[in-house]
Amino acid sequence: MTSSPPSATYLFLSGFAFIFLIIVALCPPIYASNIQGPFQAVSGPGGRDYNHSQVISSTYGSGALQYWIFEPGSPSPESAPVIVFNHGWSATNPLFYRPWIDHLVKKGNIVIYPRYQSSILDSSDNFTQNAIYSLKDAFIQLENGEHVRPQRENLALVGHSAGGLISINMAARASQEGIPQPKAIFCVQPGLSRSENRTMGPLLEDLSKIPSSTLLLTLAGDRDDIVGSFDSEKIIKETTSIPPENKNYVIMVSDFHGNPPLIADHLSPLAILNCGEYRLMVNALDYYGTWKLFDGLYEAAFYGINREYALGNTTQQRFMGLWSDGTPVKELKVVDY
Repeated sequence: MTSSPPSATYLFLSGFAFIFLIIVALCPPIYASNIQGPFQAVSGPGGRDYNHSQVISSTYGSGALQYWIFEPGSPSPESAPVIVFNHGWSATNPLFYRPWIDHLVKKGNIVIYPRYQSSILDSSDNFTQNAIYSLKDAFIQLENGEHVRPQRENLALVGHSAGGLISINMAARASQEGIPQPKAIFCVQPGLSRSENRTMGPLLEDLSKIPSSTLLLTLAGDRDDIVGSFDSEKIIKETTSIPPENKNYVIMVSDFHGNPPLIADHLSPLAILNCGEYRLMVNALDYYGTWKLFDGLYEAAFYGINREYALGNTTQQRFMGLWSDGTPVKELKVVDY
């Protein structure tokens, strides 16, 4: 049975709700506790040991085929690995993820940010193909001699929400589309995939096509009331060619011990760069959660290091830092399949 496409009203309200939640998050409530959250680590996955101090941005294309390229500078490397960053539904401007993008670029990566969606009324059937087009065109731009040269052999994908579905779909279609096979994929709070009872996002491809050597993480938040954990689990189950040791399903756990609390809801991966400061607070859920996990994942895939920070249900993978009073932040949960 084929599901009917989402109505224009449904898509509009969904996009409006997403933007409304962002606005609410800009004005967080005040809490009485004086206990502060963890600072960013000095070094290692998620840490601030940056090789570059400048992020160079450029944009190409228009509408759903627009994309941004972010390159490391000061110093500018001759070549760099490539990370495709697929945004969540309606978050078409990279400002929603700039702290994370800047972190990845300063670590020495090129980041490509496909828009893939011109408005919230666009059909999700085209999202994956639009992102693939942007990646292909970005390679052409990057190889024209005026940019940091892309290392095609070192490609990783990361996506939030609908972008998580797009990322895993791109990996499943890589061979037939003639794009490099990604070595690492991080699906952050992926959803909502199309099915008989779920009509919001893209259909999932045949995920069994993804090679066994691929390193894969899916992440759900325990307070995510928008997409839940359905697709985080589904992606792990349907990537049947990837052995258990190369993939993990992880749950991020909220912690209300300090001020402000760490809330693992659907907006936790977002932060906005505004006039040199970050709004939507960057916190331990970034430093020790999404940033650390993905750093460890792509470094393991590209360089054979720091795998223990991303996979294996290790202490390093689960650790989320310490509150200012020395209390450990609630650990990540790794679910066995």
